[in-house]
Amino acid sequence: MPRWLWMLKQLTRRLWVRATLIGVLGVVAAILAAVVERFVPWNLPGSIGADAVDSILNIIASSMLAVTTFSLSVMTSAYGSATSNVTPRATKLLMEDRVTQNVLSTFIGSFLFSIVGIVVLKTGAYGDRGRVILFFVTVGVIVLIVVSLLRWIDHLTRLGRVGETTDRVEEATRQAIKARLELPYLGGTPLKDRRAIPAAAKHVSANAIGYIQHVDMAALSRLAGKIDKDIFLAAIPGTFVYPDTTLARVNARNTEQDGDTLEDVRNAFTIARERSFDQDPRFGLAVMSEIASRALSPAVNDPGTAIDVIGRLVRLMSLWAGDDVHEKPEEPRFPQVHVPMLETRDMFEDGFMPIARDGAAMVEVQLRLQKALLALSRMGDRDFHDAALTEARRAQEHAEAALVLKSEKTRLREAIRNVRKQAGETPANAPHAAPRKRASRGRGTARG
Repeated sequence: MPRWLWMLKQLTRRLWVRATLIGVLGVVAAILAAVVERFVPWNLPGSIGADAVDSILNIIASSMLAVTTFSLSVMTSAYGSATSNVTPRATKLLMEDRVTQNVLSTFIGSFLFSIVGIVVLKTGAYGDRGRVILFFVTVGVIVLIVVSLLRWIDHLTRLGRVGETTDRVEEATRQAIKARLELPYLGGTPLKDRRAIPAAAKHVSANAIGYIQHVDMAALSRLAGKIDKDIFLAAIPGTFVYPDTTLARVNARNTEQDGDTLEDVRNAFTIARERSFDQDPRFGLAVMSEIASRALSPAVNDPGTAIDVIGRLVRLMSLWAGDDVHEKPEEPRFPQVHVPMLETRDMFEDGFMPIARDGAAMVEVQLRLQKALLALSRMGDRDFHDAALTEARRAQEHAEAALVLKSEKTRLREAIRNVRKQAGETPANAPHAAPRKRASRGRGTARG
């Protein structure tokens, strides 16, 4: 995705943008009612007095102002609830909720429509036909308000709840994983061995401290074609960088153009203070894990939510296990840009390692975690299999150190043996299971 399109997408997710557009639409609708009557060639039946329309518009204006104020207070409470009960990283998804933005924008647009309508009506700009047109437009606005109120009432029952917020994080992570599976190397050529990078290639360092949110692959491809040299990425979205971090390595054509070329490469990377869900599947997994960790804290003590998150992580990681369609060789869109792939073990660590640590003393959480990881170990390629078993062994070590009762330790060990037995594995051969026939999708060495 080009940088300008990505920035436009980020802009359209802001509440003020949508509210401004619908507000302008409401103002235009009120003004057009006075202008359109000149172009109506027939007399509309009936007559509507200015007082009747004025009363309706006054009701809309006063009620919409109150409803908008109330809705904003509810939103603030929902954000606070999500921050304290779920995780602060999930609040951004609530702020980008389309239903909330559409409803609030409708309220603001209706308020502006009624205010402008009252002002124009008081000036006497509306004739008989203009008042009839304004009346019909007002009826349409009322219908739109009623529909929005019904949607808003239904939406308020779920806004900010733990389950609803977790659903949003899971969906955002699912979309990020699917996008990365469609373009495992962001459309570039796989960079599987860093030794393939020419020794003379110059380092392009970051000029800011933060997380990489977006990489403009199209711009890098155009630059690579211009200088007729390959570009090798060293950092991908989600990586934390600082001024001496290498973003990429590239050969310039000559010394005079080195500075401009390196600056153009640097400008293709968008660095911000926070991570983004869009091009960073690991961030979504980390946020899911944060939800479980907060639920396992002594202040919350909600192992049920942690168990629910484990199930969601299994669904997400099963997507990364993939199917044969992703193994078909495809011509890269940007062949001169070489990109490392996400490591499977990093994704497992982001999702499961904090849960294994924070839920070490809860046998019910450890039982579900072992079953989930051993189920995932039967999916995907050899790397996927080994990463799942590594996390299972780490979780068992945490549990052995934290569980107090011997009966709970015995139960956990028996459960692990039974699950491995059902999977056709034993503790002796589980770490050395036969390699999957499925080829690895070139998971590289990029670690955030």
